[in-house]
Amino acid sequence: MTEEKTGSPVGKSYPHAQALEILAAGRPEAIKATAEQVLDTLGEVAVLVNRTGLAMLPLTDTVCGTAFHLGEVLVSEAHIRVPERSVEGYGAVIGRDLEHAMAMAIIDAAITAGHQADIILELLDAERRHQEAEDRLLLQKVEATRVQMETF
Repeated sequence: MTEEKTGSPVGKSYPHAQALEILAAGRPEAIKATAEQVLDTLGEVAVLVNRTGLAMLPLTDTVCGTAFHLGEVLVSEAHIRVPERSVEGYGAVIGRDLEHAMAMAIIDAAITAGHQADIILELLDAERRHQEAEDRLLLQKVEATRVQMETF
């Protein structure tokens, strides 16, 4: 995919894989708005791939440790190239939201190029905090349903 440039403020705060995970699970409106800001100054973008398709969902059996495919998942993906900066960007999200995938690819290319890192870092921080708050809320709901069992 893309190579991270050392010295990038985003790369210092978030490893590439973590940044992509945050963007893929992020709120589409926020990701798209940031991509629009970045796109204005990024340069000409060549779209290599922009499609939806089915991908196999791998899972590992916890007892035997063997891998198997649980089923298929609809995925939207986008792959772009920014020739002026010699970088590429990739985005993939679950579902039909091609705009979210494209926005993710634009931000990925900007991260690789070290372009508008302050805006991207602000987005990643906000989305990470939002995702952590959502996870906490879900765990609180799960904890409320926990049953205490006593053993004899």
